[in-house]
Amino acid sequence: MRPVIGLTLSLQEDKRMTLHRDNSDAIYRAGGLPMLLPATLDEGALWDLVTQVDGLLLTGGGDIDPVLFGEEPLPGLGKVEPERDRMEIILVRFMVKASKPILAICRGCQILAVALGGNMYQDLAHQREGLLQHAQLAPRDHPAHGVEVMEGTLLHRITGWGTGRVNSFHHQAVRDIPETCRVSAVAPDGVVEAFEGVSTSFLLGLQWHPENTAATDSVSQEIFNAFVRACAGESQKVQT
Repeated sequence: MRPVIGLTLSLQEDKRMTLHRDNSDAIYRAGGLPMLLPATLDEGALWDLVTQVDGLLLTGGGDIDPVLFGEEPLPGLGKVEPERDRMEIILVRFMVKASKPILAICRGCQILAVALGGNMYQDLAHQREGLLQHAQLAPRDHPAHGVEVMEGTLLHRITGWGTGRVNSFHHQAVRDIPETCRVSAVAPDGVVEAFEGVSTSFLLGLQWHPENTAATDSVSQEIFNAFVRACAGESQKVQT
């Protein structure tokens, strides 16, 4: 049986919930079964969802409410999704409590950091100097800038990269990672591009969007393959 992967959704003002298909396609190719997670702040329902999934994919989306990491909004802050923020924070903490794998992409990487006690930049251009272009104007499947991957990390084992190139569509970023995690990749300007759990089997946050390149790039797809393999291990534990 395919491991079940919960995918979070963006919340629109007209109450639609949306997801870019690249996310679910990458999970299907990896051998997983995507389960879309509708919005709710009912903690009992969210715990029930956590018991039903083998892993959680925190997908990309809008900006994150700075009140969640103790700041007031700066002029560069974009549209926030407060209900989604709170739901995903609850999900992250429940998944960690249940020792189940998490893969977090772009916005997901940022909310993962906040949920575990880290913080973030609301708007890189107003809060850091000497930046390269993190919100690329090139197509979504174009690897726009380099990253340095730290040896001995989960990300290094998955990708085999010492250095690599990734796409980039963000103006926010993780500033201080949680104490239970370590940085696994940085951009040439020092911005954190990936972090991961130290004592967990699979907890990985990526600032870039591998789902947009996974159909044609084997390294990007291998990130999802490794995630789903970890989730399959959780599925086997449930079955036995």
